[in-house]
Amino acid sequence: MSIVNGVRKSVIAGLVVGLAMAPALSAKPFARAVNFMAAATQEPNAFADQESEQDRKEREQEAREREQEKRDEAREREQEKKDREQERLDRMQELYDDGREALDDEKYQQAAEKFGEFVKMNGPQTDAGLYWKAYAENRQGKRDTALATLAELNRRYPQSRWKRDGDALNIEIRQSSGHPVNPESQSDEELKTLALQGVMNADPQRGVQIIEKRLAGAASPKEKAKMLFVLAQNGSPEARAVLAKVARGESNPELQRKSVEYLGIFGGARAGDELASIYSSTNDAGVKRAVIQSYMISGNKEKLLQLAKGEKDDTLKRDAIQKLGLTGGTSELQQLYQADASTEARREILQAFFLAGDSEKMVRAAQGEKDPELRRAAIRNLGLMGKSDVLQSIYAKETDRNLKEEVLNAYFIGGNAHSLVAAAKSEKDPELRKKAVEKLALMNSKEGSEYLMELLNK
Repeated sequence: MSIVNGVRKSVIAGLVVGLAMAPALSAKPFARAVNFMAAATQEPNAFADQESEQDRKEREQEAREREQEKRDEAREREQEKKDREQERLDRMQELYDDGREALDDEKYQQAAEKFGEFVKMNGPQTDAGLYWKAYAENRQGKRDTALATLAELNRRYPQSRWKRDGDALNIEIRQSSGHPVNPESQSDEELKTLALQGVMNADPQRGVQIIEKRLAGAASPKEKAKMLFVLAQNGSPEARAVLAKVARGESNPELQRKSVEYLGIFGGARAGDELASIYSSTNDAGVKRAVIQSYMISGNKEKLLQLAKGEKDDTLKRDAIQKLGLTGGTSELQQLYQADASTEARREILQAFFLAGDSEKMVRAAQGEKDPELRRAAIRNLGLMGKSDVLQSIYAKETDRNLKEEVLNAYFIGGNAHSLVAAAKSEKDPELRKKAVEKLALMNSKEGSEYLMELLNK
């Protein structure tokens, strides 16, 4: 471009000189010619400046896009890391649950294997896994192995809340040494539990004393849970006091969570305040989740709202919001939605509205929310709720291409082939039309298949 400009300037300069030397040319025409030539020399510069400005804008746009790509890649890496960790935690939870189920079914070898694998993963609740592994080993008659496992529990977790249960099991194993253990001929604990229930009905004070002693011993997990249930059903002040003591954490975490659950179901009017006190005094996320679950079971929307407002832990806050939805707490959810403007919180609240079956709130969010991400979430939920008429109205009026694509996704999620066919037939945007056809191709729908055949026959 600079070479062309130089040539132009040389040519024009020559013309100007030639005009100046021409004797027949008058002053006015000469001045007009000079002005014309000057403008001509300036025009390429203006063009070059304009082109330079366009280049600058393009470079800035490219830089923004590169920066956005870097942010997206960083988010993807972080999400992949979180997903891997979540998969690990899910696997551990699966092993723990399978082990506990095997114990309840008296499949002690299977339980020991599950808890052995659980312990090797060395995550949360490893101390609990060691205790249950020792318990299962003892039930198989492998006393030396069980004692070694309990020794590992004491060595690795000297402050564990499972230590008391481990010590009780240790004493039981050592007392039974010298007497062969037959795993198939255990005492009938179910009959004992029935007898205990009778004692509780006749003499609650004596029954509570027996339960306290057995809870501190090495009874099976199933029987300990039944004893807590007996306490909860009895409802006497003595029974309630023991249940509350276990719920406050004066036992292992598993019994504590079970006590919290029963306290919410059978605890009466005072249960909400007792559970609130337990929630505020513990750092155990599992116990806090048990309190939230207990509030849901008892339908305590007020307490769930308080937790959803005040909880700093995002996971627990989401749990409280979700449970509000399951209890049908739409007015409480509306308070939260108005009070918290963050996209993350509002997305969770919208999901809770979905769980509560509140389609009206979903429609308002899909049509009027300023945040596109929240609109997309509401549109997806409308698809699951089968609100085809609302989605069709949104699709017809919407100008945002991404939101229109989200409506197509909602049709697909909701199995609405009819609306996808209608969109494919009327859509002028070739990319959106292609999206609609792609989704129809994945659906086993008569109407969709007929439309696809029409396209093939054209």
